[in-house]
Amino acid sequence: MRSLFEELGGTYCQVGDYFIPNLALPDTGSHQIGKYGRMRRSYLKEHRQILYTNYVVEGTLFEHLAEIDQACNERMGNIVSAMAKQEGVTEALKAADQMEWVRRMNNIRSCAEEIVLTELVYA
Repeated sequence: MRSLFEELGGTYCQVGDYFIPNLALPDTGSHQIGKYGRMRRSYLKEHRQILYTNYVVEGTLFEHLAEIDQACNERMGNIVSAMAKQEGVTEALKAADQMEWVRRMNNIRSCAEEIVLTELVYA
C-alpha cells in the first residue's frame, strides 16, 4: 500500500529503522538583508506568527525581507531629501554652521525613519 506522499511522487530514504521523506527546499538565492529586513523579520516573528510561518513554509521569507529592505532604503532617501529641501537644509547651511546642519539632518532622518517603520516594516 502506497502512501499519499508516494502517490504524489515523493520518495523516502531509510536511516536505520526509519523512513525519512526526501524533501528539499527551493533555491532561494542569496538575498542581502539589511537593517529594515531584520527589523521586519523580528516583527513578523513576534507579532505576525502565522504570516511568518507561511513565508518560511513557502520559502519566500528572505525574498520578502530583501524586498522590504530595498523599499525602506529607497523611501528613506526620498523622504530625507524632500524634508531637507522643505526645511531649507542645504549645503550653504552646512558650510556656514556644521553643527546646526547635523542637528537638523539627524532630526530629519529620525522623522523619516519613523515614517518608514510605520508604513513598511510594521504594516
